[in-house]
Amino acid sequence: MNVPEYIAKSLLRDAGIVTPDGEVARDARAAADHARKLGGRVAIKAQIPAGKRGKSGGIAFAETPEEAEAKAAALIGREVAGHRVDEVLIESAADIERELYVAILNDGSSRGPLLLFSREGGIEIEEQGETIVRRALDVRTGLDAATAREIAGDDALAELMQKMYERFIALDCELLEINPLARERSGRYIALDCKMTLDDSARPRQKELFARIETATGPLGTTLEQRARAASLYFIELDGEVGVLANGAGLTMTTLDAVHLHGGKPANFLEIGGEAYTKATVALELVLSNPRVRSVLVNFCGAFARTDVMAEGVAQAYETLRPSVPFFFSIHGTGEERAIEIVRERLGIEPFALMDDAVKAAIAAAREPAGVRA
Repeated sequence: MNVPEYIAKSLLRDAGIVTPDGEVARDARAAADHARKLGGRVAIKAQIPAGKRGKSGGIAFAETPEEAEAKAAALIGREVAGHRVDEVLIESAADIERELYVAILNDGSSRGPLLLFSREGGIEIEEQGETIVRRALDVRTGLDAATAREIAGDDALAELMQKMYERFIALDCELLEINPLARERSGRYIALDCKMTLDDSARPRQKELFARIETATGPLGTTLEQRARAASLYFIELDGEVGVLANGAGLTMTTLDAVHLHGGKPANFLEIGGEAYTKATVALELVLSNPRVRSVLVNFCGAFARTDVMAEGVAQAYETLRPSVPFFFSIHGTGEERAIEIVRERLGIEPFALMDDAVKAAIAAAREPAGVRA
């Protein structure tokens, strides 16, 4: 989940990181009032989930409240970088001596947090790889003072990096980036911009923060994804026609890859392994509620989770919902003989011996014109 800039900055301030004084405005008159209250030169920043706003015309500066009002009026309601601007952040402009770049992100290669730092900041700094220091961090020990001091070169910047790391861990971030981080002529460091992305899976642990963000931005995800979340199911709506039900996140990802490999497009990610198999009717209803779905692929592979238990859940869901699109099954592993029997006898569907054959059949069915299938 992307965190709006003004909320991300408030979370930085909670950790003692300095940000410019500012307030959000949803109309031009409020922008002028905020600029008058702040006094002096102000920045007017479109609050949209996109980078490079300065290059896209999403950031303007004003010397007076009247100028701030005019520039806010020109931004609010306009589309910037593909996003409609509904609100702007009015901030005091900083007295910048130099701009720097600091980010912490989850890194697949090192399987832990990665600290990025550059003594150059601003637009497109991420593309200037040779100027960026990269330091993989051990999540067991974190970012200690000596390491931060070695990277930063001064105590104040090292302390700021440590505060960023504390926020990154405490808030379950996937990315926490300050760009630019300005050093003012007074020697103070100030976060002029902040990009913060939270791990969606952290919602149960960060309930209040997620609720705060969604109050500001509206509920996250599509209508179907919101329904799934309410039912404690992890569902991602995709743009294809083959609905997918599988057990376990790994097998579900493999199934999506197989659909792509054979030339099809999956309609969703939805796994019903673990306790989720007891929600088969809710899960199947979600898949079938997507009007793009033209076939459903069910792929079960049992180990600790029994395929006959999962098949029983899907059979009950099928009998309740009476779907009008064709189903294709691949079932292997613990309990497969009984699972195949359930699908064959109760649903009248013969599971495929090979997963690839089930995938190909589901793709072919999804491509058939509706009249042919009927």
